[in-house]
Amino acid sequence: MNDDAVIGLFSDSYAQARQQVLQAAAEAGAGVQSHEMPLRGRDGETLAMDLVWDGPADACRLLMTTSAVHGVEGHASAAVQCGLLRCSAELRRLAGPRTALLHVHAVNPHGFSHGRRVNEDNVDLNRNFVDFARPLPANPDYDQIHHLLLPDTWPPGANNEAALHALTAAWEPRRAQRAVTQGQFSHADGLFYGGRGPTWSHLRFRELLHRQVAGRQHLAWIDLHTGLGPAGVGERIFACRNTAQTLARARRWWGHGVTQVETGTSSSVPLAGPIQHAVLDGLPQLRYTGICLEYGTVPQERMHAVLRADHWLHRHPDAPAALAAVIRRDLRDAFYVDTPAWKLAVWSQALEATQQALRGLCDDEEEG
Repeated sequence: MNDDAVIGLFSDSYAQARQQVLQAAAEAGAGVQSHEMPLRGRDGETLAMDLVWDGPADACRLLMTTSAVHGVEGHASAAVQCGLLRCSAELRRLAGPRTALLHVHAVNPHGFSHGRRVNEDNVDLNRNFVDFARPLPANPDYDQIHHLLLPDTWPPGANNEAALHALTAAWEPRRAQRAVTQGQFSHADGLFYGGRGPTWSHLRFRELLHRQVAGRQHLAWIDLHTGLGPAGVGERIFACRNTAQTLARARRWWGHGVTQVETGTSSSVPLAGPIQHAVLDGLPQLRYTGICLEYGTVPQERMHAVLRADHWLHRHPDAPAALAAVIRRDLRDAFYVDTPAWKLAVWSQALEATQQALRGLCDDEEEG
C-alpha cells in the first residue's frame, strides 16, 4: 500500500470511517454482523458495533482487533482496521487455514460520532469492566482533586491552577497519574468515570466474545488506542494475565519492548476495569495473548488539559458556541494527529504488530 493509500484510510468522522470499513469488508469477502444502538449519531446517522469476520468460520485460532473503545480515538484505530481488510489476501495467506481475523469496529460508536472519549453516559469504557455485584473500587485521591479538575468556569483561574499544582506536586508523579486516570466510580460527571453498571457497549462486547470467541483454541488481541507517549510511537502494552509464560509469549511475538503497567515500564498505570477483563474474567480457560497498541500524540500535560475542558463542557452545555467549538477541536487534535507522518507511523506499526501476531499464533500451534 503506497503512502497516499495509507493516508486515505483515515476518516474525518465516525460515519465516514464506518462506511470505509464496511466497504473494505465487502471487497475482502468478509462477513459482517452489525449491532445497532438505540441512539443516533451527531448527524443523525446510525450507530453500531460492527463485527467483521475475515477467515474460516471454524478457525481454532483468532486474531481480534478493537477500535474506538475510547470514541475519539477511532480516527486512527478504524483506519488500521480498514487497512487490514484491504490487505486481507496477504494476511489470510500468513494466517493459514486454521486462523481467522475478527475486527470489532467502534466499540464506543456514540463517543466516536460525537467526538468524545467517553460514551453516551460519560463512562470511560476502559474502566467499566468491573464486577458491579461487588463493592466498586475506591479512588480517594480522585475525590480530593475532582473539584479542582472541573472548576465552575473555563478556562480555570490562576488560583484554581495553583491549588491543583500544589496538590499534585505533593504526590509523586505516578501517584498523581493514578489519581486522575486509573478510574473512579464516585463522580458521574468526572474524568475517567467507570459507571454504575455495565454499559450498552460492555454488554454487546461480552456477548460477541461468547458467540465468536468462546471455544476457540487461542485468542490474540490487539486493542488500538491513542493518546499516551511520544507522538507517533506505538507502545505495546502487555494486556494479559500477568504470568511469566504469557509475558514470555507476548515478548516472543511482539519483541522485548512489550511494557507492563504493573512494573512501571508503561506510560499507562494499572486501570480499574479495563476491557481485557471481558476475556480474563469472562473466558478464563481461553488461551489468550494480547496487547494494547497505544500511539502517542501530545504531551501528557496538554492531554489532561483538553480532557478537563471536554468534561467541563459536558457539565456546561450552554457554554458559548465559540468556546465549545475550540474545546471540541482541541480534544480531537489531542487524540488524532492529522498529519501524513503520524498516519504513516500508525499504519506501519499496526501492520507489523498484526503480522507478528499471526506468525505467533501459527508458531504456537506448532509448539503444541
